[in-house]
Amino acid sequence: MVTLVAADLISNLGSRVSVVAIPWLVLTTTGSPAKMGLVAAAEFLPYMLSSSLATPWADRFGVRRTSVVVDAASAVAMAVVALTPWLGFGALLALVAVAGALRGIGDRVKHVLFRPAAQRAGVQLIRLTSAYDGLSRGVALFGAVLGGLLIDWVGVTRAIWIDAGSFALCALLVGVLVRPPAADAPAAPSQPYLRALRAGFGYLRTDRVLLTMLVVISALNMFAAAHTAVWVPLWVRDVLGDPAGFGLVLGVFAAGALLGNVVFTVVGPRLPRTLVFAVGAAVSGAPRLLALALTDHLVTVLVVTFLSGIGIATVNPLLGAALYERVPAELQTRVLGMAGSLAFVGLPVGALLGGWSVAALTLRPALLVMAVLCAVLTVLPLLVGPLRAGRSASRT
Repeated sequence: MVTLVAADLISNLGSRVSVVAIPWLVLTTTGSPAKMGLVAAAEFLPYMLSSSLATPWADRFGVRRTSVVVDAASAVAMAVVALTPWLGFGALLALVAVAGALRGIGDRVKHVLFRPAAQRAGVQLIRLTSAYDGLSRGVALFGAVLGGLLIDWVGVTRAIWIDAGSFALCALLVGVLVRPPAADAPAAPSQPYLRALRAGFGYLRTDRVLLTMLVVISALNMFAAAHTAVWVPLWVRDVLGDPAGFGLVLGVFAAGALLGNVVFTVVGPRLPRTLVFAVGAAVSGAPRLLALALTDHLVTVLVVTFLSGIGIATVNPLLGAALYERVPAELQTRVLGMAGSLAFVGLPVGALLGGWSVAALTLRPALLVMAVLCAVLTVLPLLVGPLRAGRSASRT
């Protein structure tokens, strides 16, 4: 299990480096901010689509074999991306789209492998999902910093080569050292593609607990994207006038999330899941928007942001544990892929919502309105859900 988690985190670290390096490559080669956004969209959309639509093929081929193949292919794609100054912008778009699609299915199948690995190691799933969430946040924070440093130290193309190397190392580790036979066997080799896809959608549609959790997390992601991309930078510009404050707010949130993950990994299995999920969702969303709307004091914003980070540390692990425990093994790949797509769909919507809200209302009124909307979308689904769903979500 340690090898599998380490391999996944290594590929995530490389991806975080490229999140910084590829936009910088586009900026230095084209000088166009619009093209930077286009490249980001070209990667993100295939990522979401492949997370859901490619999963029946992964079941048929075997999830471990799929992981090895797509990571090896991702290494090749990123190596070619490093050559894009000579290939041109159109080729860059195509390669980034391919890399995004490969990474989408690669992320999903490695997560499917976590369940049998944890069971063989005797590790509680709630502890695994919480520890993994904390490690992923640490990798994301470190990878972004590392990406900037690598661009400065070795140049943008060599930084992208390092991302390619991380995928190759991940493929090697999973291919050689990870051997969960039950997870690697094709789930339904004779099942037609559309029927297999419908089976995954059908299960997710009938599980009201998972759907409620996914609606809440998608809403949180939507407001988080607007918060990071629009609202915090504008608040920092208007109130502090110092861009260092932007990094400070984001860093404090990450620190709170890391602390929350450490605590939740230890005590999470003993806590009531429905209540913890509801409190975490409520604390991590609307309060940090209200803080920006109602105060000009940086310390107040940082304290509320830190507490929101602690709250978010409970949300993703509880969803992950619910997915592993509730979804039948033969449907794990498809349902986890669809769940990932639903959870992330709020990200691009949030970026657009943030800009539109400020343009229509100005910053502080927009923050007040969006705080109320955030509370409605993240708390109301948990309050109106059936009591039996809450009891089911709490079961181990």
